[in-house]
Amino acid sequence: MSVATPVFTRETFRFFKELAANNRKDWMDANRERYQETVVQPFRRLLDEVAPAVVKLDARLGMGRGSASFSRINRDIRFAKDKTPYRPQMYLKFAAPLAGEGDAGELYVGLSATTTTVGFRIYGGPKRKDSAIGKIAEPRVERDPRWLAKQKARLSRKYESYWYAVEKKDWREQKGWPTSLDDWKRLHGWIVRRKLKPAAATNAGFTREIAGIFRDVYPLLQFTSLSK
Repeated sequence: MSVATPVFTRETFRFFKELAANNRKDWMDANRERYQETVVQPFRRLLDEVAPAVVKLDARLGMGRGSASFSRINRDIRFAKDKTPYRPQMYLKFAAPLAGEGDAGELYVGLSATTTTVGFRIYGGPKRKDSAIGKIAEPRVERDPRWLAKQKARLSRKYESYWYAVEKKDWREQKGWPTSLDDWKRLHGWIVRRKLKPAAATNAGFTREIAGIFRDVYPLLQFTSLSK
């Protein structure tokens, strides 16, 4: 996992900052080569350097449809309140395999203009009952409700946790840990992450730090999305 040079530089964050201030197609077209050099190529290198640690953690995370992927910078403005055409951020995601079309949990790394985040997240998607939340996580919480309280005790000093309930079709953020079955019956998304300064991503040891965070939060992915 050791690297001679950092994966990212300040130019990555400068690009996101300027994109946020100039979120238009003409600006993006003029800066397309810069986008490739400062965002796309470093993220591909990050994938190459982090993937061995992820596969070592669980080989299933390196297999199957969509197991490792990048978020799209283009925004689908048909369904977005914010009608700007681009997202000034990028994510590398390692998703758990799940039969069917439902969504499963992910280990992820995200960069934006002002923030670097690393951790675990899971969403119910358009059909919650077909997602890992509905098919795997909620039944396990019902069988072993104390497990999540143990994870809170293990991780809460170092990691931020929040989750989403849907009320009248609106997503409502809930602070803290969803440790009760009642929480899980309402839950449509859950994030456990470490929020870092952008400078963390420009350090040569960033990939090692990612690997350590992934080891910490992997049990959450296993519990919510993977067969034992």
